[in-house]
Amino acid sequence: MYKHLFKRFFDFTSSVIGLIILSPLFIIITIGLYFANQGKPFFFQNRPGKDGKIFQIIKFKTMNDKKDMHGNLLPDSERLTEIGAFVRKTSLDEIPQLINVIIGEMSLIGPRPLLPEYLKLYNDFQRRRNELRPGITGWAQVNGRNAISWEKKFEYDVWYVDHISFALDVKILLLTVKKVFVSEGITQEGHVTSEEFKGNLS
Repeated sequence: MYKHLFKRFFDFTSSVIGLIILSPLFIIITIGLYFANQGKPFFFQNRPGKDGKIFQIIKFKTMNDKKDMHGNLLPDSERLTEIGAFVRKTSLDEIPQLINVIIGEMSLIGPRPLLPEYLKLYNDFQRRRNELRPGITGWAQVNGRNAISWEKKFEYDVWYVDHISFALDVKILLLTVKKVFVSEGITQEGHVTSEEFKGNLS
């Protein structure tokens, strides 16, 4: 009942209320990033949703588009702006995804939407993470986020698919708030966020 009916109602209602409450912060961050990123406060990127259907995720743009003398983008660490680093560290870059949730492309809780090119690299077990709408936060995020291995992330994602419930979603939301305040698991050692997924060894 919760998975097929109440979860969507919970997502929609909570996201509308959340967007209204956070609107002053939303406006302030948008203005700050507008000037830091040469008029581009938002970041749009194709991501796979439920059943692998592609949609455009909306996030605050934390990195500028500066390029080297050959026209190639500089490394992420060199493009991360000062305000962008703060927005990312506090997870405020995720706020615009409430719009994705309201539209019905995402859920508040669920496996994080990864890159479309990863779809062909999944094995049958890992592919099960796409049985649900992707989430702004999820079981993997409150159990290590970018600081854990890809294998562990997939284990947590599929575990959530098999154990989804209202009580679990509330637990994840509360743990997410805690993680944001202590800024745990934001990056993976040696990376601004996490390393690229390159497929399975076997």
